[in-house]
Amino acid sequence: MNPSRHPSQRSADPLQRPHRRRRRSPLMLLALFFAGAVSVWGITDIFSRAVVEAVEPQVTQTAALGDMWSQASFPVEDFQAYTSPFGYRSDPYSGSQRFHYGLDLAAPSGSYIRNWWEGRVVEVSDDSACGTSVVLQSGNWLHIYCHMHGHVARDSSGRYFIDSAGGLRLQEGQTVPTGARIGRVGMTGRTTGPHLHWGLKYDDSWVDPALVLRAMYTSQQAVRQGN
Repeated sequence: MNPSRHPSQRSADPLQRPHRRRRRSPLMLLALFFAGAVSVWGITDIFSRAVVEAVEPQVTQTAALGDMWSQASFPVEDFQAYTSPFGYRSDPYSGSQRFHYGLDLAAPSGSYIRNWWEGRVVEVSDDSACGTSVVLQSGNWLHIYCHMHGHVARDSSGRYFIDSAGGLRLQEGQTVPTGARIGRVGMTGRTTGPHLHWGLKYDDSWVDPALVLRAMYTSQQAVRQGN
């Protein structure tokens, strides 16, 4: 994995925000949520477990590169809760068991979404179950952001995403720095409430974002203790 080493640029990022009144950070909450999710689906479902086991060495290997993960940005402001993990779940519409290829992060509608890592916008879309969405590429990684406010339009330069109320516009092919605001939490597409559906792929294989957030948390704690 060779994403650009680019620090988060905004002090408001949840990863960099100082703790007050001993509130648990989003990454600490993720560790608790992930443990519960594993007990629900990671142990009992062979395929789900195989997916995690296949991608965890990639995450562990890249996490060994010192403070690399501490430079990534937590992907949503005004975070409230993790509402649905990666893996099999009961579909909120049909009730059947379906695989969920991402991690859902609840936040109030209109909350800004931040770019996880510096990368290039490779696709913008508003015509799928993902709703208004943006896909960025950072080295071997693809990161996908779904259900945002705004829509997709086209000009002489090609397709672009625009959220006028949020003051946002992203053109396909544009490079976006780590931590930059790239969208706002909405309810476009197939969703039952405002949240960010965050998906990750490494070399075209789906990765559990919880594993990445855990690596980010571990790296961040190591950097803080080193200081």
